[in-house]
Amino acid sequence: MRKEIQDYLDSAPDIKFFVRMNPDWYRRLSRYPGDIIYLKQAADDFYGRTFGKRMDRLNERAGFLSMLLGLAEAMNEVSEEKKDADKKKKKG
Repeated sequence: MRKEIQDYLDSAPDIKFFVRMNPDWYRRLSRYPGDIIYLKQAADDFYGRTFGKRMDRLNERAGFLSMLLGLAEAMNEVSEEKKDADKKKKKG
């Protein structure tokens, strides 16, 4: 592998880790050093740094928050029903 590619990998530890996890990139960069531009794209996809993956995470979080709000509302309704039942017992 070329020295400049090794220096680039040393300066970007996350991309270096990606290359270690995907050894086919060692071969690819040794044979085609110009593919380094595709390496960053592949690493971003691996780490979930692409726009699509970020949107997916945002949608998952929004769904989770919606579920939590629904749970809180349901618990509030149960609490109110229990209070109403307690009031009726005290009157009767």
